[in-house]
Amino acid sequence: MDLKTATALRRLRLVSAPEAISFLLLLVCSVLKRTTEFNAVPVMGMVHGVLFILYVIFWADAWNRTKWPVKTGALYFVLSVLPTGGFFADRKLRREAEDAVIASRARQEGTVSA
Repeated sequence: MDLKTATALRRLRLVSAPEAISFLLLLVCSVLKRTTEFNAVPVMGMVHGVLFILYVIFWADAWNRTKWPVKTGALYFVLSVLPTGGFFADRKLRREAEDAVIASRARQEGTVSA
């Protein structure tokens, strides 16, 4: 894995958890808006919207660089629209990045000829 691909995956990981948190907070704010006088939906909506757009941009960049199969790319996109999906995406991306680092080191040491 080259440096640009690793960077694309890292950016996607860095935005996935905050995007999931903002989605959950937006849901809480929506409930509070309907049950109390508290209305933070416009603010949380904008925060979540910006983070979601960043996630989609970083997802497209990572998909382009890693050459994921359609199934994997679609999985990461679906995880972005589920309320807690960003946490699962972060975990899967962390494992994928760690596996890539291990494979890269093995190739450098000559242990693997892939």
